[in-house]
This record gives sequence, C-alpha cells and structure tokens, in this order.
Amino acid sequence: MVRHHQRLLLLLFGLAVSPATGVHAEDQEDIVPYKMLRSLQFVQDSVVLGDHSAAEMQRFMLGTIDQRLRTIDPSVFDDERNVDAALIYAMSGGNPETLEYLVARDVNGHFDNRVSDVLRKYLSGKGLLVAKSLVETANEYKDKKIGPYLALVGGNVTIAKSPVEALKLYDQARLYAPGTIVEEAALRRSVSICVEAGMVDKGLDYSQRYVRRFLHSPYASQFADLFVSLLVNHDHEVKPDDVVNILSFMDEARQREVYLRIARAAAIAGKGDLARMAAARAQTLAGDSDNAFGALADFYGGMAAIPTDKIDAATKNIESIPEQELSPRDQALRAAAKAIAEQVLRPPEPASLTQATTPKSNGQEITSEQAEADQGEVPNPVPGPVVGESAGGPPSDVGGQQDADPSFNAFVTSSRSQLDEIDGLLNKESN
Repeated sequence: MVRHHQRLLLLLFGLAVSPATGVHAEDQEDIVPYKMLRSLQFVQDSVVLGDHSAAEMQRFMLGTIDQRLRTIDPSVFDDERNVDAALIYAMSGGNPETLEYLVARDVNGHFDNRVSDVLRKYLSGKGLLVAKSLVETANEYKDKKIGPYLALVGGNVTIAKSPVEALKLYDQARLYAPGTIVEEAALRRSVSICVEAGMVDKGLDYSQRYVRRFLHSPYASQFADLFVSLLVNHDHEVKPDDVVNILSFMDEARQREVYLRIARAAAIAGKGDLARMAAARAQTLAGDSDNAFGALADFYGGMAAIPTDKIDAATKNIESIPEQELSPRDQALRAAAKAIAEQVLRPPEPASLTQATTPKSNGQEITSEQAEADQGEVPNPVPGPVVGESAGGPPSDVGGQQDADPSFNAFVTSSRSQLDEIDGLLNKESN
C-alpha cells in the first residue's frame, strides 16, 4: 500500500517510469515549477493528514524543486503561476538561498519587490523588522495563491507584539487553505496563543477543530502538550464536559494518553479536581488497574488525593505501584509524594505538645502565659530587645521559648531537610 502511494506521488511529480517504454512519463527538464509545487503540496498535506511515509518523499521533492529552480530558463517566470510557486516553495521549508538567487537574477521584474523583500528578511530571521509590511502584504494578497502562506508567516512575526492580530492572520490562512498543512500549522499556533493569553473559549474551539481534522498529524503530540497546558493553567474556567467532548473525537488509545498527560500535569500543579477527573477517565479507558496504564492512572489519582482527607488511601495506592512500572521522572514524583504524605501523617512528638515553663523565685513553676501576666504587673519594666536584636547574646527565634525544647528543634531540622529533598526532586522534574 505504501509502495503504491509512493508510486502515485512519483506519477504526480512526473518522475515515474513507464513500464512499457522504460522512460520518464514526462521529462524532468520540461516540468514547470507550478506543477512540481502541486506535487509538493499534495505530499505535505498527506503528511499532516496521517501518511507519515510521505515525509521522505517531501524531503526528496524539496531538493528536486530547489535544483530545478536554479537551472530553469528565466523566461518560465513570464507565467505568474511559476513566480507564485517559487515564493510558496520558499515558505514551505525550501532553501531560502534559492529565493535570493532568483530575485538577484530577476532582470524582467517578475517578482514583486515588496513580497520578495519581506520574505527574504523573514527567512533570514529578521521578520520583526518587517512585521507591519508582512501583515499589509498578507491582506493585499489574501485572494492569491500565496495569500494563505503570507498570512501564516505574518502571524508568526506578529505573535509577540499583538496576539490578537496574529489570530486574525491565522484565521485568514485557515479560511483560504482548508485541510492543508497551512491550516494545521495555523490551528496549532492559535492554540499556543490562547494558552499564553488566557483565551480559554477560543482555545477550546481551536482545539476541537484540530482534533477533528489533524489528529494523525506528526505534530499532534505538540498540540497535545498545548492542550494540556490550556486545561491546567485555566482549570477553573474549563468544564469537564468540554474536555470529554473534545477528546471524544480521538480513539481510545489517544484519549487515554492525553488524559494521563492531563492527570500528571494537574497533579504536579496542585489542581486536584482536574487531576482526579482525568485519572478517573484514563482508568476507565485502561480497563483495569492490572495493566501499566491503569497503574499510572492510579498513581496520578493518588498524587492528587494527597492534600485531601483521603491521604491514607492515596499513600497506600502510591506505595503499591511497583517502581519498575514508572519512568525515571515518575519515580522522582513518587518519592516526592511519599515524603510529603509521610510528613502530613507523622504524629507530633509528645514533648513538642508540652508548654514551656519558667521557674519562679519561690521554687514553683509557672506557664509562659502566667509569666507574661505577672510581667504586666511589674512597675516600669526594663524594655527588651526588638526583633532581630540581641541583648548580649545570639539572636533567637521569635517567641524564644522553643529554644528550651530540643525535640522540637530536631523535628524542625528533620522536616526542613526532607522538604529540601522534595524541592530538589521537583526541580529535577520541572527541568
């Protein structure tokens, strides 16, 4: 099937060998650029629609078009379709130096200087210098073949200064190039803008469109990361039904993977409700807890339950998962979760619950509360040092009575040490 598809691509490209004659169906030197570009677009669209075997063909065609554009007779650009093909090739992952080569030899003025100049700066990494011109050019050429591509690159350089304007350009690109690699890129980058700008409703709408149209794209994993960030960063604005409805367009295996990603990210971020919801959905899709996916769902759900009154069950859940079933990153999370749970469940030291006492001059002891009350009756008491100062000795903690309790100091030291370890684990996780 794959070989048949690749042969079809070669036929479209005009390079297939005829079984009867043993020669090319059309001599490669006679193929005009706009026909070659059509084949490239077909391949690129096939890739984002799920045919990953076409990726190698894409690289081959980009190289072949590059060679053809550099050796072609300049008169071929009398046809405007070939000019557009050269510009689109440059915006489709082609060699930017080839555009420089063509513009430098354009003695007949085939290339619009405004378009070629802004594209050359964009492709050389100086797009911010021509952002305004790119937007104007994209709007001017929106009805032309190069319009969707110009809108896409215009959105790319406008994101930093005006996310709203970038969304408009991406919408324009999608409108004029539906079902193509241009729409896939525009949708994915629109979700990214919504994550950063907190545009939750728009982000959910773009996400649903992406899932329905480009679920099998090789960039779908990148989209999934953005979608998870949108949910976790704005969990109070997202309804669980919205998540379920969007992910319902996926097959069960992909749903389970995304729910696990949501549960993990939400548990780390302390978004317990979202983490438990996603873990429960992943557990349902996993079938039971005897497989790896079910164990992961239990693990993330247990992490989310640590700050709740179900911490006992959550701790047992986390401890019951074999370490070999967890990735190194999840093993670090497990260690951090166990350390936190142990500190929460640890009973206080009996000595730390006793009140500090102060000896009286008559040999009896009084509580610190009584000492403060008695001190209030002393006329003209000598003022003590302010916080941070000492009277002939080292500074003490606020409330200084804790110095008399060694067990309390030991507990604080131990707790701080374990919390430092937890911080270290979480820092490794975030990196």
